[in-house]
Parts: sequence; C-alpha cells; structure tokens
Amino acid sequence: MVQVLDQARSQVLEPETAPDAIEATLNYIVDDGTKIFTETAAPGGTDVRTGGKPDPRRVTIRNGRRHAREFTLDRNGFRFIRHNTAVSDFFDEAEVRSTYYAEMEALVKAESGALRVVVFDHTLRTADDAMRAERKIREVVPRVHNDYTEWSGPQRVRDLLPEEAGELLQRRFAIVQVWRPIRHPVETFPLAICDARSLSPENLVVSERRYPHRVGQTYAITYNPEHRWYWFPRMRRDEALVFKVYDSLTDGRARWTAHTAFNDPTSPPDGRPRESIEIRTLAFF
Repeated sequence: MVQVLDQARSQVLEPETAPDAIEATLNYIVDDGTKIFTETAAPGGTDVRTGGKPDPRRVTIRNGRRHAREFTLDRNGFRFIRHNTAVSDFFDEAEVRSTYYAEMEALVKAESGALRVVVFDHTLRTADDAMRAERKIREVVPRVHNDYTEWSGPQRVRDLLPEEAGELLQRRFAIVQVWRPIRHPVETFPLAICDARSLSPENLVVSERRYPHRVGQTYAITYNPEHRWYWFPRMRRDEALVFKVYDSLTDGRARWTAHTAFNDPTSPPDGRPRESIEIRTLAFF
C-alpha cells in the first residue's frame, strides 16, 4: 500500500505535468501612509505582528521551468538551477554551517562572478505549525517583499564586517540569496518570484523589520499589473533558486527581486507542508 501511494505521489510531482501558468492570489501592500512593519516571534513561535494594509491581488504566475535557460541574475534578478548538496540533515545546525555554507559560497561565486562571497545567515521554514514549534524554525512568508533596501543593504555590510566596511562599500557588492527545499519536493506554498525588469522603484515601500536587538528594513511591494511572476513547480532538493535582493550598481541591471510564498491552487489535497532553507550572502566584486 505504501509503495502504491509513493508511486502515485511521484506521478503527481512530475514537473512536466504542471501547467504553463496558473492564477493565484498574492498579498501586496497598500501605500496609504500607514506604518509598515513586521515583528516576528522567535523561531518556532506563531506570534507575528504586522502593520500596514494588505492588498491581495489575483495574478498570473508563469511556469518558470519553461524559461529556465533564459533567466540571469543581472537581467531578471534570479536563476533556477540544478544543484546537488552533500548535506544529509538540514536540521543539523553544525552540518549546515560546516557543509552547506561552503557549498553556497562556491555557488554564488559561480553564478554572480563575485570575487569574494561571505555567507552570513540562513533560515529554515515550514508551513507545518507543529513542526515549526518542535524544530524552532520559522513560518513561510505569504506577502510580496524584497529583503533589503537602499539603506539596509550597505548597513548589513557595516554590521557584519565593521572593520572592512569602509573599503568594501567603495566597490560594487550585492546580497544574493539561495532558496531550496530541504527534504520533499514542494507541494504547498511554493515561492513565486518577480522578474526584476517588471518591478518599478515606485512599487517599493520601506517596511521596518523589528528584531529583539535591532531594527532593519525590507521593501513591501505595491501592486502593479506589469509585474511578471514565475514559479518553479514542485521544486526538489537538488534544485535551487539563486536570486539577488540588493545590488549597489545603478546601471540598469537587476537590483531587487520581489518574492513571496503563495497558496498554490494546483497543490494536491494531501500535499505535504513545504520545508525550505534560504541562505543569505554578501557578494563582493
């Protein structure tokens, strides 16, 4: 019986069966002067406080697998790749830091062309409330956002590399993230990502990110019918999405990449809750 169920599930998960596009609701923000902020509980907690008026919009999300070879970091803001990892257990903090960090440094160097990459953070997420409490990991984020702003990008360098920051900030740098499933193929709450070419500066609204010991900034995103959204159906553990959330250059290349988890209308009724890891890096050129 178990074997039959596994075979049925694997058939459901074949990426080739996914449609060319779907309609889904993404949660934007209304820029009406209201203070926008996110104050998240400690990992595993469910007490998330936010300020700002949500603006849910029905949008078309295209199957990025059909166009994967076309995407580049500097043009679209993201790349979808096959990428194996030697990590056996992403819930093992020591293994993630000793093995995955080195893998991600090499990957971001290869994808971005950076001379130096510093991995500074990672976050595990799940859509399963019970697992989140048990494992002390974070929730999925079902709102359209970009993780850094014109201010908070350089400030992260100052926070993390204070003695080098003055020199490093005189040259180009970027913040590049890598997202992947950690165990099962993604069946619920996949990640949607917006083509950077369709994102206007007028859509970016500063949102405070409140932590126990500091206040950062992200960009909340206002709705624009020109936004061009993609998702990569049923991403697997050996696939990764590399995307840029800050670039110091203002020469027309991608600088911000809006993204969000979303409720996928094609998810199977018994779909497993999404489990993922995102890694954050500073890339110096």
